[in-house]
Amino acid sequence: MTQSRLLRAADYPRMPWKNGAGSTQEIARDAGDGLDGFGWRLSIADVGQSGGFSAFTGYQRVITVLEGAGMRLEVDGQRSRDLRALDAFAFDGGSAVHCDLIDGAIRDFNLIYSPQRYAARLQWLRVDGELKLFSAASTLLLFAAEGGVSLGFDGQRSDVLGRHDCLHLEMPGTLTEVKLSGSGAACCLIELTPR
Repeated sequence: MTQSRLLRAADYPRMPWKNGAGSTQEIARDAGDGLDGFGWRLSIADVGQSGGFSAFTGYQRVITVLEGAGMRLEVDGQRSRDLRALDAFAFDGGSAVHCDLIDGAIRDFNLIYSPQRYAARLQWLRVDGELKLFSAASTLLLFAAEGGVSLGFDGQRSDVLGRHDCLHLEMPGTLTEVKLSGSGAACCLIELTPR
């Protein structure tokens, strides 16, 4: 049986970055206390100036610009491509990372997860009409970059997600049909399965 929770952006708690240089709104996590005990965590960060990233040794990170002109990352001395809106970029959470903002402040979306504990898949989609998918994930997260997307599962339909809302589903881990509905809405679908 699928369990669902609709998480509204207005309710996300704000917490300081691990390195103290900024703040994050935490969307959801699987468990744990503080900034290291989780197996996976979703958050939104406001980045007002160029600088270093917090280290999350033992974790994998996938970051996506939500708002603003974009950024470039230097990861362990290797420069990334220019990262623009909805262009996901993955890197090792323990890497030395420096961010250069391209033209002013940005807001970004982050998945941080333990690859020893979870297999993860993240994809950005633009839903216009209905999109049918099948997932065998144990945890499915639908994040709305823009409002106006909903998800059907087990003969039910979720409420419509507003901008930056997130639908959190705990699923049986067997192949399940889900249907996304929207009118041109950009969203991120994340599938997590325990190893």
